[in-house]
Amino acid sequence: MGLALLLLGCGKMGGAMARGWLASGTVDRVVIVDPHRTSDPVIASDGRVFWVPEVAALDAPGALDAVILAVKPQMMDGALAALAPKLTGTPLILSIAAGKTIAYFRQYFAAALPLVRAMPNLPAAIGRGVTVCVATDGTSPAHQQLATELLSACGAVEWVDDEKLIDAVTALSGGGPAYVFALIEAMTEAGIAVGLAPDLAGRLARVTVAGAGELVHQSDLPASTLRENVCSPGGTTIEAIKVLMGPEGWQPIVTRAITAATRRAEALGS
Repeated sequence: MGLALLLLGCGKMGGAMARGWLASGTVDRVVIVDPHRTSDPVIASDGRVFWVPEVAALDAPGALDAVILAVKPQMMDGALAALAPKLTGTPLILSIAAGKTIAYFRQYFAAALPLVRAMPNLPAAIGRGVTVCVATDGTSPAHQQLATELLSACGAVEWVDDEKLIDAVTALSGGGPAYVFALIEAMTEAGIAVGLAPDLAGRLARVTVAGAGELVHQSDLPASTLRENVCSPGGTTIEAIKVLMGPEGWQPIVTRAITAATRRAEALGS
């Protein structure tokens, strides 16, 4: 028998997960609570999907295997206050809301309910992201496996044992796509500086970063080995790498940037 799920919020992340669940064939029923009906034909036309415009309109949802919280953080208070009294049994509570801690969710859900906090990143919206999870002590291995299966619809899944590490995760993989986009911008400007037309420089930077990312995705080799494979002794690339990996190059800058983001995540969560 397939899974019965309740999805609170069907934006980019929620929608990506729902498409993955429906395609997997492992779900019998997905109740989606969102005021805006999706235009995605995969979701809208599936007979296993039941749409409810708001939590207040949700009748007793029946037996559920998991409740997935994917609404915007600023909307979470009202949604959980209305949802919690309607739940029965012990479904997995799985949150992908940024900045909302386990202690926050315990204000609404009983300690007996298994709870997983997850931090996805932007590429999860196209099934190529990475999500890092932490579970409460009372969450069973079976419930953790269920969380992994549900989140795998959006890409890779990793686990940490200490919730405090979610701040570092937020800084590294959560914000990581923005750093890569900034790299594309910097490469574009550098190409313009050495004589390329702006449009051409932009296209070359975008396709180069996308292709390099796909090579990393498909390869088991460390990034350092992939880098070395591009660098011929005495060639042009090694000259650029000497600058980028020098004392004033990328590493100290990236470390400072991710440290700053981690500290900000800690402050926002306190």
